[in-house]
Amino acid sequence: MAMETPREREIAAEDSIRVVCRFRPLNDSEEKAGSKFVVKFPSGGDENCISIGGKVYLFDKVFKPNATQDKVYNEAAKSIVSDVLAGYNGTIFAYGQTSSGKTHTMEGVIGDPNKQGIIPRIVNDIFTHIYGMEENLEFHIKVSYFEIYMDKIRDLLDVSKVNLSVHEDKNRVPFVKGATERFVSSPDEVFEVIEEGKSNRHIAVTNMNEHSSRSHSVFLINVKQENLENQKKLSGKLYLVDLAGSEKVSKTGAEGTVLDEAKNINKSLSALGNVISALADGNKTHIPYRDSKLTRILQESLGGNARTTIIICCSPASFNESETKSTLDFGKRAKTIKNVVCVNEELTAEEWKRRYEREKEKAARFKGKVEKLEAELARWRQGETVKPEEQVNLQEGPDVTTPIAPPVEVNSVEMKNKEHEALSEELLAKQTTLNTTASELQQLRDMSAHQRKRIAEMLTNLLKDLCEFGVAIGGDESLKISADSNGKLEEEFTVARLYISKMKSEVKNLVQRCQGLESNQTDCNKKVKILSYLQMKYNFQGGDLTGARKDLKGLEETVAKELQTLHNLRKLFVQDLQCRIKKSMNAEDNEDDGGSLAQKQKISFLENNLDQLTKVHKQLVRDNADLRCELPKLEKRLRATMERVKALETALRDAKEGAMRDRKRYQYEVDRIKEAVRQKNLARRGPSALIAKPIRAGQHHVTGVNAIKPGNRENKSKNSFADENNINSDVKLIYNAYA
Repeated sequence: MAMETPREREIAAEDSIRVVCRFRPLNDSEEKAGSKFVVKFPSGGDENCISIGGKVYLFDKVFKPNATQDKVYNEAAKSIVSDVLAGYNGTIFAYGQTSSGKTHTMEGVIGDPNKQGIIPRIVNDIFTHIYGMEENLEFHIKVSYFEIYMDKIRDLLDVSKVNLSVHEDKNRVPFVKGATERFVSSPDEVFEVIEEGKSNRHIAVTNMNEHSSRSHSVFLINVKQENLENQKKLSGKLYLVDLAGSEKVSKTGAEGTVLDEAKNINKSLSALGNVISALADGNKTHIPYRDSKLTRILQESLGGNARTTIIICCSPASFNESETKSTLDFGKRAKTIKNVVCVNEELTAEEWKRRYEREKEKAARFKGKVEKLEAELARWRQGETVKPEEQVNLQEGPDVTTPIAPPVEVNSVEMKNKEHEALSEELLAKQTTLNTTASELQQLRDMSAHQRKRIAEMLTNLLKDLCEFGVAIGGDESLKISADSNGKLEEEFTVARLYISKMKSEVKNLVQRCQGLESNQTDCNKKVKILSYLQMKYNFQGGDLTGARKDLKGLEETVAKELQTLHNLRKLFVQDLQCRIKKSMNAEDNEDDGGSLAQKQKISFLENNLDQLTKVHKQLVRDNADLRCELPKLEKRLRATMERVKALETALRDAKEGAMRDRKRYQYEVDRIKEAVRQKNLARRGPSALIAKPIRAGQHHVTGVNAIKPGNRENKSKNSFADENNINSDVKLIYNAYA
């Protein structure tokens, strides 16, 4: 691969790093904690600035919390696809504190058209662009996936490679030596590689994030293309980086291994910040790329040959205000960095020959011009005066001679032109600064006017609420605030004070009434305790609610029968008594006093028994009424108990299903590890060659034996055994992707 020469690097285009900012919505924990939304977005269609704590930040793009994944991709990352396919290097990485939405932005939910992030969308777009390009182009795409964990590079596609090193190629471009490379020919194959790598990545649970990334992941896409007609070759590398989040131990609650991980994460991010600061300050003598593995890998992305986009992810909550400001300052510094971007092109022999002839012709023209200038200089030195029409024109080609001023005058004009250019550049810079300051001032004015309007609205609403509250308490509508009293805040506050004084007296009355209600509540509680005691007594005596109903019904029937019997006996007793009285009155002379006294005693005894039976009857009626009152409560409690039992049964069933899933996952991991060990043992026997899968532009990908390079079609019949090896290698690649 022929890289650019020093002269070509000088004339290569300078490209500023693009910085876009994305804010996520407030999460549930922040809302429950009462965190405020401290970030302010400008009104109107301006989407490149943000304000927090009175300070304004300008970026290439600012995405509000309601921005969709599709919008973020289209406006922040989509253009890099065509750049990579045109032979440029590209880098996209997300930066921010933990739980700020970096992984959601970079990965999202793979396979979901709405929730998938930048990486899956870029993969789909790359193949879509290839399928729509000229048919004479052939592509070879390979991917790598590794993470930087505890400042060690770990291959996510081969877990046995745990400490890879960073080397430089012949052009002094850093690369990870020994990283597994997989050739891919469709988006599905890329997604299989991503899923395999994600299953091996380090994550943990913290107070800030349930799935916190504990490492920096790097997904590298290497695209090589060849024009089959003129053999022109281009290559482009695309780094897609999901950084682990910076975090405070006091907020995340990290302990043990998680604490060590946090220390290493913050250390590597500090090294990244130092590199950004050195590049922003214009310190070209020493850039601390070698302070960490992360900055070493991103060396070409920061100040080198790459088109880089940084997505800074932030939280809008007041709880994370200091971390958000630090992230915005990082993005502000990074926005000042310029990369030197050029095409990675491998020239053919014919192209080198054409360039040689072109440079040779240019050198001959300059040689002739130099000879004419030497002749003119000799004439000036001899004291001759060269006429303007005979002087060599320094502004045009070497063969054109037009009148120019004498050398002294030329030098003066050049000096004046340089001074004019310097003043123009300074004026342009001042004008740019003035425009920026005016824009910021206008934004601050708009924000100030908006804030004043909001304050007035809040005060008006507050006074209205006070008015309604006073009416609700005092029931007096004689004082009422008019909704159209704009600018009369003093009068409204006077009315509010009147309402507050009235509300004080009403609140005192309410306090007294509350005390009375509390005493009533105490009595009610006593009654409830008595009822609870009766209920406990009933529960202690045993029987379920159905038995109680049956017993109660039987008791009611028994009481009714007994009462009817008692009533009949009473009638018989009264009739018998009347008969006896009549007989006694007729035979009064024949009876003695002793018999009459015994009869009275019997009557008294019967009356007492009748009174006792009446009391028992009343008591049974009261008990019956009490039981009828308790019956709905017992039914309600029984229903609650049944619902609780059903909920426990559901939870038990879910727990069993979860245990089965965990068991299957565990068995899957065991099988995967066994297969990895088997593959490792097979690898010791000797390396097996990977078969590159070429992709032809203008058509969808072809797999199997049809994926044969056009130049080798004539050897297809002669190499049937090689074709079989290709098929077996393809099967191995697919098997490794699923393993």
